[in-house]
Amino acid sequence: MKEHLDFEKPVVQIQEKINQLKDLGKTNPKRLDEIPKLEKKMGEIQREIYAKLTPWQITQLARHPMRPGTSDYIHMIFEGFTELHGDRLYGDDKSVITGLGRLEGRSVIVIGHEKGKGVKDRIAHNFGMPHPEGYRKALRIMQLAEKFNKPIITFVDTPGAYPGVEAEERGQSEAIAKNLLEMSRFSVPIISVVIGEGGSGGALAISVADQMLMLEYSVYSVISPEGCAAILWDDPAKSAEAAESLRLTAKDLLELGVIEQIIPEPVGGAHHAPKKMAELISKTVCKKLSALELVPPEERVKQRYARLRKIGAYIET
Repeated sequence: MKEHLDFEKPVVQIQEKINQLKDLGKTNPKRLDEIPKLEKKMGEIQREIYAKLTPWQITQLARHPMRPGTSDYIHMIFEGFTELHGDRLYGDDKSVITGLGRLEGRSVIVIGHEKGKGVKDRIAHNFGMPHPEGYRKALRIMQLAEKFNKPIITFVDTPGAYPGVEAEERGQSEAIAKNLLEMSRFSVPIISVVIGEGGSGGALAISVADQMLMLEYSVYSVISPEGCAAILWDDPAKSAEAAESLRLTAKDLLELGVIEQIIPEPVGGAHHAPKKMAELISKTVCKKLSALELVPPEERVKQRYARLRKIGAYIET
């Protein structure tokens, strides 16, 4: 494990012992007999740790630097992907990937946030925080989907829309609002999958969908725990407390009716078995898409509207 979180240390320590035994086994094969017991123990500890993760720990896992991103899933899930660039207004935002591909024989539009891998790549992708041109690019491609009757699949993984001055100067809030409006009335099927972080309007701008899915260790929230802690308590140390209050985990959001399904992850998270995770996402999305395609377009739009309206419902007593 090249990267690990604090709560994963017990697992990492056992893995290090296993690696040492493998090295010793080259000169003393009997030492290899100890490995199965350690692997069994490691599996038990892993399952115990991941069965009781706190919301803050899940947030850390959702941000894991080794976690598969949109570009990884595109490579593993879609055939013949052709990337489309630019918003035809200002430029091309690398924090949003858009294009055409085939999913189990279907021609689909794919859109997703991209954080990048490694420091240079993350800087190039602006750490997955889109500028207005990123959202306008996404909208342009979604309009093509509507025109040519192609389903839309989106992957959500962003800390939020880029909050810099230049983004505000180019109309960040208007770009997000326009996407929310247009996505709410597209007649083609729309499925969104939160694969890591789903932060604020930056996530909403590509996730107004018929079906909202989340990976087991992803998060989806109006604000980051750090931002919430800073606003409410002026104390970043209370981020864990904020995460608890925000109800941002997949389990919480399923209970609240914000999402339709949780896609389970391999023990330890998606980065431990990316191909297995991609297969499960593909299978789930295909099943949802088949069901949506049976619904007439006008009815699909009505159902999407009803789905959105029921979120945040309350009863006065």
